Amino acid sequence: MSQAYFDHNATTPLDDAVLAAMMPYLQDRFGNPSSRHGFGRGARQAVEEAREKVAATVGAHPSQVIFVSGGTEANNLAIRGMAAVLPVSQIVHSGIEHPSVAKPCRDLQQQGWKPRTVAVDRDGRCDMNDLAQSLRESTGLVSVMLANNETGVIQDVAAVAQSARAAGAWVHTDAVQALGKIEVDFASLGVHAMSLSGHKIYGPKGVGALVMDKRVELLPQISGGGHEKGLRAGTENVPAIVGFGVACELAVNRMLQDAERIGALRTEVERGVAALGGVVFGGAAPRLVNTSYFAFPGVEGETLLMALDRAGFAVASGSACSSGSTEPSAVLLAMGVAAELAKGAVRVSLGRANTRQQVQEFIAVLQVELGRLRSMLSVELV
Repeated sequence: MSQAYFDHNATTPLDDAVLAAMMPYLQDRFGNPSSRHGFGRGARQAVEEAREKVAATVGAHPSQVIFVSGGTEANNLAIRGMAAVLPVSQIVHSGIEHPSVAKPCRDLQQQGWKPRTVAVDRDGRCDMNDLAQSLRESTGLVSVMLANNETGVIQDVAAVAQSARAAGAWVHTDAVQALGKIEVDFASLGVHAMSLSGHKIYGPKGVGALVMDKRVELLPQISGGGHEKGLRAGTENVPAIVGFGVACELAVNRMLQDAERIGALRTEVERGVAALGGVVFGGAAPRLVNTSYFAFPGVEGETLLMALDRAGFAVASGSACSSGSTEPSAVLLAMGVAAELAKGAVRVSLGRANTRQQVQEFIAVLQVELGRLRSMLSVELV
């Protein structure tokens, strides 16, 4: 049985061109980029060329790009690193942040910081009035993600940054899901720090970047060497960094074409979901064109996910980083979705290789599985 992969927000397959670019650095060009001999200089050149590619993708200067192991490390480095040099005060984040933002913010409470969660509306958009209310108290740092990994809802981060800067706060955005799907411009967003990841854009796992305003001080969270301008110790993962750079180039070149084709597939998915009685979350807000998050009243999400997996469709019930949790999605609860409905949530996130035939087959299988699960539920209730 062939598998249709509908979970691209969790991770994407490695692009052939990315793999081809990485291979020499996994074999013959194995030098340490900190070494001064020819092998090392070649590796250093490859890292710096990749840094230029990543920077160009997000409208930044190469000197602003710090390579890290991925989005989670980038988020932690930004939040913990900036908080370490700021006077202790309030730290603000939206109610729909990834756990790698929300938990560091909570952890800083042990150092005297006051975490404050900004509300979102029923479609998952940041409540700007609540943000303004929170900024009336002295605030050191604000973090609001650019696009949500579960719903795909896009935030007006530029407006958030304008309000936060006016209040004297530093601003961070998690742009991991947005990269490669919408235009991401560091300068236009007006933030001080931005997190990126390679494996969401058909690049390798284990690599990401933190893009930083050079006027902002940052305390390293991994010490022991002068790597990455002294901000992230450890020998650079040269093959992954090279792959990340190529993946960024490809993402920019393919973004508009991908958006048009994948958006049409998402529309077809949601048309089928609506016909089967489903509820789409965040449907009235601007969203990433590849992402659909929905539930069917009375149907448990994990049960439906496993049924779809057996039928050959890989989907998700929320964030892959929270897949071990049996609790309803914190994102949906923040949006005011009832816990019972939130437990039914299933996420479809489409990618370049998906086809209309796969979507049509998915809707047909979804109809069969829903009928089976609903009939089982009816028997249990009798």
